[in-house]
Amino acid sequence: MYASTRAEELAVVPWDDVQKEAFLRQQFDAQDAWWHENYAEASFDVILVDGEPAGRLYVHRGPSEIRIVDIALLPEHRGSGVGTRLLDDLLAEGDAGAKNVTIHVERMNPALRLYERLGFALAEDKGVYLFLERPPAT
Repeated sequence: MYASTRAEELAVVPWDDVQKEAFLRQQFDAQDAWWHENYAEASFDVILVDGEPAGRLYVHRGPSEIRIVDIALLPEHRGSGVGTRLLDDLLAEGDAGAKNVTIHVERMNPALRLYERLGFALAEDKGVYLFLERPPAT
């Protein structure tokens, strides 16, 4: 899963497959450890489509915020509506609990258009990342 989110970026790196795999393993392990340390109470779920793994969804539910820590789909499931349905469910949960729904997204991520279409707006520009927020519907 993690490797599929980095494939385009690593396509231009002059490493062989063994080097790329070692790099990806190190990066995933570091990211996973950071998330578990900083979002210990988060749910870390595998997204299933027709019973098969299709992605991952990590969500931290706080007292006033639902933070989408990470959402990623395998390439063959992107653009199929799976992500929209998951986000719609989280937004409905935020509305029901009067909570903001937030996410950090890379500014070049194609999913940025989806987040904007769903009502997320820029809360803070963090350079490479944008911090987006969608307040609860009233």
